[in-house]
Order: sequence, then C-alpha cells, then structure tokens
Amino acid sequence: MADSNMHGKQVVDNVVEAAKDNCPWYALKLFGGRQTAVEDYFKNLDMETFVPRQMVDYEDKKGRIKHQLRPVVTNLVFVKKTVTAKRMTELVQQSDFQILVIRKAKGSREYSEIPARQMLEFKAMCSPELGEGIFLSQEEANLKPGDPVEVRFGPLKGLTGRLVRQNRKYYLLKEVTGLGVMVRVSRWCCKAMNAQ
Repeated sequence: MADSNMHGKQVVDNVVEAAKDNCPWYALKLFGGRQTAVEDYFKNLDMETFVPRQMVDYEDKKGRIKHQLRPVVTNLVFVKKTVTAKRMTELVQQSDFQILVIRKAKGSREYSEIPARQMLEFKAMCSPELGEGIFLSQEEANLKPGDPVEVRFGPLKGLTGRLVRQNRKYYLLKEVTGLGVMVRVSRWCCKAMNAQ
C-alpha cells in the first residue's frame, strides 16, 4: 500500500509540474475506430496525445489469465492544442480518418478546449498507478451530484474535482469533454473548494 501511495504521489507531482505550460487540449471523437493510428498521426506531427487506458484481465488461447493496458473507450483521443483551431481543422480534413473535434456546444463553430490543469489532473486520475479508476460517460458524470473539493492529504494531494458517494464509498470525480473518471478517496482528506 505504501508503494502504491508513493507511485500516486509521483503521478500527482508530475501533473503539477506539467501544468505549468498552461496549454489547453482538444477532444477528438473518432468514427470507424483506428484509435492507435489516429494517435500516431498526431504524434508524427509532433503533437502530444492522450488516450485513457486501464488494466484489463483477459483469457488467452491456453486459458491463462493475462493483464493488458487497453483504451477505456475506442472513439476518443485527446490532443494538446499546439496549433490554431484553423490549423487543427486542416489537419483533421487532411487525415485519412473520420474525426470530429468536439465543439463547445451544439451548433457552435468553436472547438471545446479543456484547460491544461483540468486535463492534467484527469490524466493523473486515469493513471493505472493510482489504482482502479471508474470511468463514466460525460452524461453519467453529469448525473453525479457532489461538492467541489481539493484533496489535501494522501497520494492525490493537490488534485481537485467533485466528491461523490457511490456504494457507501467516496470518490474524487474529474470530468473532461467526453469522459469522466472517479478514483477512491477518503472524504477526510478533502476540503471544500469554498472553504478557507
């Protein structure tokens, strides 16, 4: 358990350090799969990408249980905004993939941008090193009531989100465009955001 806490602390420290660049992210919705190829396309353009992954147990052909890191959803890729919205539109149109950059609202022409700190906290909470996270669709995440909190102690120290309760356990919920993740947390480690 202490080893797990140490890994979690390192993940959070890395997020706090990386958040200093303050660069927002785009969320891309894919049609027709090929998530890895889309990720590679943007990486070849020197653009940072992120696909939430989790450890999955599966049975191989010989009946042995194996563990593999697999994408949580197969139709979503996050790309760091290092180009203008106009250039992103060009890159999407020039690609061999069916991609939709998620917009701020239905009918809006502006792309939704995920703030750097929010995205980096989300990436940290998706880390398999923090333990098993619970992934939710954006609609499911929006249905979870909870108070905005900051974690003050433990391996998640410094992260913010909503404190939600499910099955008599408390979780820190972080939402970004298209997806949410919950990680178990002690409510005693959290402080309300509006509290001093």
